[in-house]
Amino acid sequence: MENDIEQLKESFQQKSWSETISVDTWEIFKVMSEMVEGFDKLSKIGPCVSIFGSARVPENDKYYRLAEEIAYLLTKNGFGVITGGGPGIMEAANKGAHFAGGKSVGLNIQLPFEQKPNPFIDRTKLINFDFFYVRKTMFMRYSMGFIALPGGFGTMDELTEAITLMQTHKMVRFPIVLVSKIYWEGFIDWIMKSVLPEKMISDNDMNLFKVVDTAEEAVTHITEFYETYALKPNF
Repeated sequence: MENDIEQLKESFQQKSWSETISVDTWEIFKVMSEMVEGFDKLSKIGPCVSIFGSARVPENDKYYRLAEEIAYLLTKNGFGVITGGGPGIMEAANKGAHFAGGKSVGLNIQLPFEQKPNPFIDRTKLINFDFFYVRKTMFMRYSMGFIALPGGFGTMDELTEAITLMQTHKMVRFPIVLVSKIYWEGFIDWIMKSVLPEKMISDNDMNLFKVVDTAEEAVTHITEFYETYALKPNF
C-alpha cells in the first residue's frame, strides 16, 4: 500500500498540471474515435442480447456449456449475441451463436494481461476498446437484453449498471436474467435482507431482473418480454 502511494506521488511530481490537462484533452479524441467506431458498427447489427460471465471458466465447466446453449437458443429465436469478446463464458456464448449461424459480436478490451478475442466472433463484428466506460456504453446502448452467468467484479459491474440505468429511467426497459439460482443466492439474499429493508431500493426494483436455472428459462424470459412489448432498440 505504501509503495502504491509513493508511486502515485511520483507520477504527479513528474508531470506539471498543464501537461496533465494536455494529456486529458488528447484522450478525448481517442474516446471519440472509439465511440464513432462502436456506433458505426453496432448500429447495423439488429436485435442482440448481451451475455456476461467469468473469463476464467474452462471449456469443460457446466457454466461454459450453459452459456453456449443459451446463445444457440437465442440465435434460433432471432437474436444476435454480444459478449466482451474474451475467453470463458464470453467464448462459450460467441461459440453458441457462431454454430447456430447467427450474429456473434465481440467487444474486446485491451488489458495488461493481453486479453485476446476468441475465435468465434464474426470478424466484421469485433471491436477493440481501451476504455471500459466506452465499451460499457456500447453494451447498454445496443443490447435488447442482458443474461448474466456466474462471474466476478466485471460481471457485477455490468449487471448493476444496467439495473441502475433502468431503475433511474435513463435507459429503455429490457429483460435482465441472472442464470444459476445457487450462484446468485447470496447476492439476492443480501438485497432482500439488507438493501430492501433499509429502503435503499423499492419493492418494484426487484422486478427489474429475473433469476433462472436453465437455458430454456433464460431464453423464454427474453422472448416473452418482446411478445408483450414492442421490439424497441436503445438506438
